Amino acid sequence: MKLRHAPLSLLVCLLGLSVHLGLSPCSAGDTDWPQWRGPNRDGHAAKQDLMKSWPAEGPEIKWQAENLGRGYSTAAVVDGRLYTLGADATDCFAICLDAATGESVWKTNVSRASNGDDYNHGWGGGPRSTPTIDGDQVFVLSDIGTLASLERTTGKVQWQVDIVQSFGGKIPMWGYSESLLVDGDRVVVTPGESNFMVALDRKDGSKVWQSKGSDAPAHYVSPIKGSVGETSFYVTASKPGLLAFDCKSGDLVFSDGSTGNGVAVIPTPIISGNSLYHTSDYGSGNTLLSLTHSGKSQSGAGEGGAGEGSAGQGSAGQGGVDVTTVYHLSGKTMQNHHGGVVLVDGVIYGFTKANGGVWMAQDLATGETLWEEKTGRDGSGSIAYADGRLYCYYDKDGSLFLVDPNRKGWTLAGQLKLPQQTNLPRDKGAIWAHPIIADGMLIIRDQDLMFAYNIAE
Repeated sequence: MKLRHAPLSLLVCLLGLSVHLGLSPCSAGDTDWPQWRGPNRDGHAAKQDLMKSWPAEGPEIKWQAENLGRGYSTAAVVDGRLYTLGADATDCFAICLDAATGESVWKTNVSRASNGDDYNHGWGGGPRSTPTIDGDQVFVLSDIGTLASLERTTGKVQWQVDIVQSFGGKIPMWGYSESLLVDGDRVVVTPGESNFMVALDRKDGSKVWQSKGSDAPAHYVSPIKGSVGETSFYVTASKPGLLAFDCKSGDLVFSDGSTGNGVAVIPTPIISGNSLYHTSDYGSGNTLLSLTHSGKSQSGAGEGGAGEGSAGQGSAGQGGVDVTTVYHLSGKTMQNHHGGVVLVDGVIYGFTKANGGVWMAQDLATGETLWEEKTGRDGSGSIAYADGRLYCYYDKDGSLFLVDPNRKGWTLAGQLKLPQQTNLPRDKGAIWAHPIIADGMLIIRDQDLMFAYNIAE
């Protein structure tokens, strides 16, 4: 693995509620990014002191790593080590780097590499999911459905499960992209089809739980955990829309079809207080649901099936949760493709494919569009939030914008552009790995290349 470091002199200078999101504890440091979309799976980085504005040339590069393989996996960072996935012509592999230097620590093959017979490679092949780090284990999912647990310090494979062969799953049109949710002793994954969602024992990979009553294809959403009263649930989305399953019984707690579509449902839902927000592209728009405790018993709430919630209408399942649609908006509103959105002080920020593709701020409570900003043509963008700033990454040319989040308009505090892009062919694909912020660094990947910028205050 080749590395390019900043000059030594430069490095010396640089060194100077009723509903809630339930997450399993990670053995992570104060400034770590241990899983997909950060410590709480909401796009927010851990608390750390970062530069509020950047010089005209952007922040300095701390290190650059090469030869990470193809794929769109972003990174997880825990206790000074960075974890990601890549692939070459024969294998899909997990990689561990020293987060301070970019030097290789270990590399472990977890499955064969995918090919065009497995799924549509027209937008690029390779793994899409982010490793989840919890305790002394690294949990990864390959693009063809191999789930593996690795020893965190050495990369040694502890166990592997093929979710297609074991659970009758079907590889999605553009490969498995879900990032695994660890909930205590469980590893939650979505094979799709009749065994739509299952949970495996983290010690040996045996099945300990599964969803009931839903036969839907796996799409590209990473699940989160929430609770209403005494009812805890895993919520994800697929072709029929949002689906939430009781963590104990596996019964469908509620569903909503507003953001479902037949092409690709990708963004991760957001839970805030007693509200659940979700958005997707292909005309789906966005929805805000109000979730309240119904007082019904877990076994007597009626029969709910996948996709029963029609557009703009939530549907109770077999759990004690009442669902009310606050709004469902489509057209010239937030229609997020795959870059995700973040919620900051009551405002949803992200990139919408509406209006030719623009960055957008949307009031969470009302759905009102507050402002739009166009930064390029025909692209998309991913987003993260850290220490009072938005990190808005435009996927066409590797530009990242540091933005002050506010309700009045786009306020730029700095920007950068990747010094180089990959030479690997990505066909119709773009720079789709999301940026992460950990240990005072902004870390961006483009296929086999990874760049770490020093953004510590």
